[in-house]
Amino acid sequence: MLFEQIRSGGCLSYLIGCDDSCGAMVVDPHLDQLDRYIALATERGMRIHYVCETHTHADHFSAARELARQLDAKVVMHRLAAAPFADVRVDDGETLIVGKLRVRVLHTPGHTEDSTCLVFDDRVLTGDTLLIGGTGRTDLPTGDPDALYDSLFGKVLTLPDSLKVYPAHDYKDRNSSTIGAEKTSNVRLQKKERAEFVALMRGLDIKMPDHLTEALRTNRSGGKTVAQLLAEASREIAFMSMSEVRDRIERGAAGDLVLLDVREKDAFLCGHLPGAKHLPRGQLELRVDKELPDPGARILTYCQFGRISTLAAATLRAMGYTRAVALDGGYDEWVKQGFPTEP
Repeated sequence: MLFEQIRSGGCLSYLIGCDDSCGAMVVDPHLDQLDRYIALATERGMRIHYVCETHTHADHFSAARELARQLDAKVVMHRLAAAPFADVRVDDGETLIVGKLRVRVLHTPGHTEDSTCLVFDDRVLTGDTLLIGGTGRTDLPTGDPDALYDSLFGKVLTLPDSLKVYPAHDYKDRNSSTIGAEKTSNVRLQKKERAEFVALMRGLDIKMPDHLTEALRTNRSGGKTVAQLLAEASREIAFMSMSEVRDRIERGAAGDLVLLDVREKDAFLCGHLPGAKHLPRGQLELRVDKELPDPGARILTYCQFGRISTLAAATLRAMGYTRAVALDGGYDEWVKQGFPTEP
């Protein structure tokens, strides 16, 4: 069996494949590692059939939908998952077949209502139900400490002690544990009475994940993240370095380049690139034909930090301004570099 653990910060995902059939599955993919999963599968000679989510993630952006789209694979989630893009909805006691591999699904609600664990012959992927030295939190949407108690003590901890445990998160650079080791050393699992365990979980004071709202929005709906929109836009355009723009301005050679400031009016009035034209991003589509009548013009968009200008340049190209480019950086960095400005 091919088994690869992929780490992205504290997030852990997995590429698992059958050596005989070359069929594979990816579990809990992280959006930042999208190209890596595809490269690994290609390098190992595997075809990915399933992209599985052990639960709806709230602390990072899932690559499940995009990975499945690019590879023509099926997204697997529990039947209670809110995501509308799940192709195969599974429930407790069901089995996924990947070549000669058999993967048993355990429904283990508690961290979320759609949490699952995936059981192989010698290991179990526990998602955020059971962590190394801990458990998943229960204070996020659909979390329930009573349900987590039942899932842990009624299902996960009844698995063989020798079974290796591979969680979806670990922030101390640990790769795995075993069911037996967790029974012995996991502090939270020493609270074996329901009331004690529930009280412990409700008393935890854990910082909320960064990007919680955006992560839940995208992971539950299949919508795109801001980073995805920016990445897609950046692949549609070219950029021009700040030093190149500065040199053109200083040589007086910027005449063939329309410098387009897409910030709001108050920011523009506080300072801008010499000779820049102002057209706020929010009004771009509505005013562009009047303000920029020549679609063959060479246009350089810029904003405060380089993000909105990237989206603006991509929009201009989509509207027929095929020579639109974006400043590689933003006005904020331009000023820090001591490059010329106008009030």
